[in-house]
Order: sequence, then structure tokens, then C-alpha cells
Amino acid sequence: MIAYKIDVIESLKEAGYNSTKILKDNIIGQSAMQKLRKGEPVGIKTLDKLCELLDMQPGNIIKYIEK
Repeated sequence: MIAYKIDVIESLKEAGYNSTKILKDNIIGQSAMQKLRKGEPVGIKTLDKLCELLDMQPGNIIKYIEK
């Protein structure tokens, strides 16, 4: 199971990206933002964008946990 190591929404805010700006500028889609808020996994394209925005590697954002 994939889980987040960080609070992605809070990290985006700290990087200067609030929800309104993200959605208005179409940086990340609305469905992906809903998944992030719920802690659900997002697609690889969204993960790629998060890495770019947060200047992190995927391993800094997500981790694998055995069920």
C-alpha cells in the first residue's frame, strides 16, 4: 500500500501553492487534489508534478507499507 510521508497539502502551501492557485492555474486537477486531501494515492503524472513543485524525489513524498 502506498502512503504519504508528508502532508502534501501543507507542503504545497509552504512552497507558495494554495488550493485556489493550484486549481485556478490548472497545476493539478481537481480530482487529484481531492485524493491528496483524503490521503489517497494519485497518478504518476500528479506525483511527477508534486516532485517538481516541492523540489523532492518521489521517495521523499511516498512510501510503501505492507498490508
